[in-house]
Amino acid sequence: MTHALVSTTLQEYGSLTRAALERYLPDREPRRHLYDLLAEYPRRPGKMMRSSLCIATARAFGARLEDALGTAVAIELLHNALLIHDDIEDGSEQRRGKPTLHVLHGVPLALNAGDTLTLLSLRPLIENATTMGARLSLRILAETERMARESAEGQAMELGWRRDNTAEVDEAAYLEMVLKKTCWLATIYPSRVGALIGAGDGIDLEPFVRFGFFVGAAFQIQDDVLNLVGDWKRYGKERDGDIWEGKRTLMIIHLLRESTADERERLHGLLRLSREEKTAEQVRWIRARMDTYGSIDYAGQIARGLAGAALHEYSLVFAGLPASRDKQFIEGIATWVLDRT
Repeated sequence: MTHALVSTTLQEYGSLTRAALERYLPDREPRRHLYDLLAEYPRRPGKMMRSSLCIATARAFGARLEDALGTAVAIELLHNALLIHDDIEDGSEQRRGKPTLHVLHGVPLALNAGDTLTLLSLRPLIENATTMGARLSLRILAETERMARESAEGQAMELGWRRDNTAEVDEAAYLEMVLKKTCWLATIYPSRVGALIGAGDGIDLEPFVRFGFFVGAAFQIQDDVLNLVGDWKRYGKERDGDIWEGKRTLMIIHLLRESTADERERLHGLLRLSREEKTAEQVRWIRARMDTYGSIDYAGQIARGLAGAALHEYSLVFAGLPASRDKQFIEGIATWVLDRT
């Protein structure tokens, strides 16, 4: 029942956000080289978890849906802008079941589209001032600035590990990177700004960092697992893409620790190679070593522990609120992130 509610709510709030988002996609020239491009990712099917979590948290704290809709749109616009940049930085070839923007249109045009989409995400946040006043809208803008900074720091950590071919990344460093790169935009920021919209400027936002971290980290680890074992047509990304790109996922970290000295040396050498330099046989060897050492099962255990911690934090953060469909949705997200395919 809970997962059905999560899916239904994601579809409902996602559809409302998508419809509102269209107003912020310019219908003017230059279409072919800019505005048609930046509209591609927002119009491709996505989970809409971030915007839905913002709306649900705001409503759980007493706001009207329309009070949170502009901020939800801003979240989706910025998320899609960062995806364009991430795909370029990672050399990814697939996004939501279709070729990535830079594969379709080249890196220069894709970069410019991502930059423009980032700027467009500010418009609904500026418009918040007319509906919720200057003070609260400025608080949301300040939260947006912090989230963007945390996200950039996390991305820098991951890109730096790959550039330097770092083999000494441990679970603690990985989770710090995930906290910054994934959790702040995916779960912490939507929860914090949703609570601000619903409860006002006086609410303590720090508990939402813990709740959002546990949910977001479980989400990221499951996302990395799906990259290896998921149905790529439903997952929407290239199978084994993280191995091709040399990402330091939890599975790679576990494999580096558990493998033999010879295997570790070979693995470290393969991780040094660019995507273009790797062969399919080399990728299959890394993937097979993960099965040998139980690296995927290990990651799944960590993700389940994080989801359990998220449920505990949920019981603390949302305990005093009246029962509602939105509150049930937020609780359900903690286990939905593990069960999605």
